[in-house]
Amino acid sequence: MKNKILPFSVIIIFGIIFFIFYKGLEDSKIYTPDFYTNKEIPEFNTKEFFSGENMKSSSIFDLDKIYLLNIWSSWCVPCRQEHPFLMSLNTDNKVNIIGMNYKDNLKSGKKFLKELGNPYKEIFIDLDGTIAIEWGAYGVPESFLIYNNEIIKKYIGPLNQQSIDEINLLIK
Repeated sequence: MKNKILPFSVIIIFGIIFFIFYKGLEDSKIYTPDFYTNKEIPEFNTKEFFSGENMKSSSIFDLDKIYLLNIWSSWCVPCRQEHPFLMSLNTDNKVNIIGMNYKDNLKSGKKFLKELGNPYKEIFIDLDGTIAIEWGAYGVPESFLIYNNEIIKKYIGPLNQQSIDEINLLIK
C-alpha cells in the first residue's frame, strides 16, 4: 500500500505545481508604462554625465525651445545605428538634443561618444532605469520631441531618415 501512495502523491504534487505555473503564465503582470502625447515632462533629480554634478530636470528644459530627448546606451546596437542621424540633426541647430544615458557604464558611454561623436547639448544619467520609466519608455533607444515642457511626439526604436524628416517638419 505504501508503495502505491508514494508515486501517486508525487504525481499529485507535480500536477499542483504544473497548475500553479500554468496559471502564472496566463496572469501577466508585466509593467508597461502609459504614454500620451501632450503629456508634461516628468520632474526628476539626477547626475550630469561628464561631471557627476547633481541636476534637476527643471534646469535642463526651457520654455519656448524645442528639445529631442534621446535615451541611449553604449551597449545598445540600435543606438549605434541611429547615432549618425542624431549627428546630422545636431548640425541644424533647430533642436536641442538631450541625452539620457540608460543603465550604462559611464566609462563605456564616454568611449561610445568619443568614438562616434557627441550630438548632445547635455547628457544626464539614469543608472537604474527609473527616470526612463517615468517618461514612459519601454527600452533603448527611444526619443521624445518636447516643446514648452510637453512631449509632442514619441519615437520608439532607432531614429532613421524618415523620423529625422518628420522631426524637421514638426519643428518648422
